Amino acid sequence: MKKFITFLLIIAGIYLLLLIPMPENKSEPQKASEIPFIWDQDALWENLEKAFLRAKAIPSEELDSIVQELAFENDSILNANKNKTIKPEDGIYALIERRFFQIAPLIAAQENKSDWHVRFYNRVRKKIKLDSRFWDMNSSSARNTSYRILYGMRATVEEILLQSSDDQFVSTTFVSDEPSATPSVDILGIEVHSGDLLVSRGGAEVSAFISRGNDFPGNFSHVAIIHINEETDEPYLVEAHIEKGVAIATLDEYLNDKKLRFMVMRPRVDLEQLMANPMLPHEASLFIFNESQTRHIPYDFKMDYYDSSAMFCSEVGSYAYKQFGINLWESESTISSNGIIEWLNNFGVENFVTQMPSDLEYDPMLSVVAEWRDKEILFQDHVDNAVMDALISRANEGEKLDYNLWMLPVARVIKAYSLLLNSIGKEGIIPEGMGAVTALKNTDFVDRFKECKSITELKINAFKEENEYLPPYWQLVRMAEESLTN
Repeated sequence: MKKFITFLLIIAGIYLLLLIPMPENKSEPQKASEIPFIWDQDALWENLEKAFLRAKAIPSEELDSIVQELAFENDSILNANKNKTIKPEDGIYALIERRFFQIAPLIAAQENKSDWHVRFYNRVRKKIKLDSRFWDMNSSSARNTSYRILYGMRATVEEILLQSSDDQFVSTTFVSDEPSATPSVDILGIEVHSGDLLVSRGGAEVSAFISRGNDFPGNFSHVAIIHINEETDEPYLVEAHIEKGVAIATLDEYLNDKKLRFMVMRPRVDLEQLMANPMLPHEASLFIFNESQTRHIPYDFKMDYYDSSAMFCSEVGSYAYKQFGINLWESESTISSNGIIEWLNNFGVENFVTQMPSDLEYDPMLSVVAEWRDKEILFQDHVDNAVMDALISRANEGEKLDYNLWMLPVARVIKAYSLLLNSIGKEGIIPEGMGAVTALKNTDFVDRFKECKSITELKINAFKEENEYLPPYWQLVRMAEESLTN
């Protein structure tokens, strides 16, 4: 009995010892001095939904005629500027944006939709990528115009797609047939070349944070570079994972890792470096493919793309191309909101002038080749974004992530076990580079996300039952915000 009591006292002592908070060794975060982009268009979004409801009451043939006329006018504007280099301050893209917003709710209300909205958007995004080669991408006018068109019009197209029947839904869109001399494979109907960058959105809660926690909130949370073996045509994806650092995945492993969407991006064939060496993208992918096998590269929670001893996902692609004289992310990503900085700092992020996955889309050195999305999970992507936007709003109001102090000893034991697994080359329950407190705060974040999402989904179901259509994104954000006050 005495031995048992002694054992319990020892266990209690160890527990109390592990309960002692350790001083957090955080460096001063490198903060951005930018101003986050804000749409501030609540009245516009509400008017678009009203226009959609009015359009649903218009006889089908009459509505089709109106849409056809407006589509012709939009095409005419784009055709008139086809061979001109439009500057961001010219107002042409602002006009295209306004006119597209005008026609979008009418198309969404059509019973028999064509794919004009998808084709027009892809023509516009190809045009702006060409024009932006001559812009100063560090200027606010260039950044804002690129974002409004590439992100804003995508969001509009997806609102239409979500109101479409299965046969009207377009899952794969082809944007620019950028030539490439490197080996290629087919991925979900898209010809992907060695050295291409695959920008995707993961299904985890933290993926929503990565895609939305930015001065220019986006749709993507992950970047991988593809390498294709010249002899076997076998594709491999080199990517950085929080759980295991930089690793190589087969195509099946990459696709089986839940993705809500992905986009294929490729260096422009007219880049000086590619004109001198057309196989450069393949060589860049081979370099990082070999590098990831030569040394263990842990995940970089600090998001410091100047230090290649550890890497986060964006850094894998940028580091590979940097070796061959191509510096991606022509304009650095910035995170300026105090609430986002506070929450990300809890996860170990110290650099808020960095390279975020979504911002790669605006790099003029890269062409958007194609984009894929699945209808069944597209709406889920929108719900996750809305929940994250609501949580970010609370973070910016001063709400902080917390953790259960009584679980700290347990987390520390799990971390010790994880370190043991890491030492023999295996993944730990708590990722390498993440401490026990950080892991507990991550749990708090995930719990908040799931709770808000659960309540939001009840509101969505009630909305669908009452209105007989899917709520648009601005309604989703409103529902998520209300869910946090319940």
